[in-house]
Amino acid sequence: MSDRSISTTETKIDQTLQLAGRLLVATVWISTILFGLFILSFYFVALLQGNTAQWNEVLPGLYDMKTESATVGIGIHFAAGGIILILGCIQLIDSIRVKYIALHRWLGRIYIVASLLTAIGGLLFIFVKGTIGGLIMDIGFVGYGLGMLIAAIETYRHARAKQLEQHRAWAIRLFALAIGSWLYRMDYGFWFLFTDGIGHTSDFHGPFDYFMDFFFYLPNLLVAEVFIGRYEIMRTPIAKRLATVGIFITTTFLVLATFFFTKHFWGPAIIGLITG
Repeated sequence: MSDRSISTTETKIDQTLQLAGRLLVATVWISTILFGLFILSFYFVALLQGNTAQWNEVLPGLYDMKTESATVGIGIHFAAGGIILILGCIQLIDSIRVKYIALHRWLGRIYIVASLLTAIGGLLFIFVKGTIGGLIMDIGFVGYGLGMLIAAIETYRHARAKQLEQHRAWAIRLFALAIGSWLYRMDYGFWFLFTDGIGHTSDFHGPFDYFMDFFFYLPNLLVAEVFIGRYEIMRTPIAKRLATVGIFITTTFLVLATFFFTKHFWGPAIIGLITG
C-alpha cells in the first residue's frame, strides 16, 4: 500500500472516530442535562415544598425526620448536583470557553461552588446517617465525595494561578466525577434490563450493589486520565477502530436508556415542574 493510500485511510479513521466522539459527547450532554433537570424538579423542589418524604419513593431511607441535618445535607447535594450536571456540559464547550472568557469564568465559579456543595452535602449525609448499603457503600461514596471535593479545589486553584493545562486536567476529572450520579442510574437501568437485577437486593447489600459502590466513578477517572494524557497507544489505527466501535455501541445504549428514563421518570417530573 502506498504512503498516500495509508494517509487517506488514516484520515478516514480519524474522521470516523471524531464523528463517533461528537455523537457520544452530544448524547452524554443531552442525557445529563435532562437528569440534572430531573434532580432539581424531583428532589430540590420537594425540599422547598417541605415534601421531602417524596424522596423515599425513589431511594428508600433518604428522608428520616429523626436526622434533619442529614436531610439538609442530601437536599444540598441534590440541588447543587443538578446544577453541576447542567453547567459542566457548558463549561467544556470550546467555543464558549475561548470566545466568551468572562462567561466561562463566572459559570466556572458557580460550577466550583456547586461542586463543593454537592460533595459536602453528600459527605454530611453519610457521616450523620450513613448509606442504605452499609459500610461498603459508605466507603465507596465517601471516596466519591472526597474525590469531587479535591477535584473542585484543584480546578479552582490552578485557574487562579493561570496554570491552564493543570486547570484543564482537573476540570476534566471534576466532570468525570460529576456525571457519576448519572452513570449510577444508567448502570442500574442497564443491569435491570438485561439481568432482571441479579446480584441486587432492596437494601443494596448484594454483590452487584457492592461492585457499583465504586464502579460508577473509578472507571470515569481512568478514562479521564487517558483523555488528559493522550497516550500513544490510543493513536494506533487498531486502537482507533476499536474505540470507534465501542463509542458507537455506547452511544446507542445511552440513547435508548435516556429515552426510557425520560419517558418514564425524568420527563414527567420535569413537565410537572413546568406546568406547576
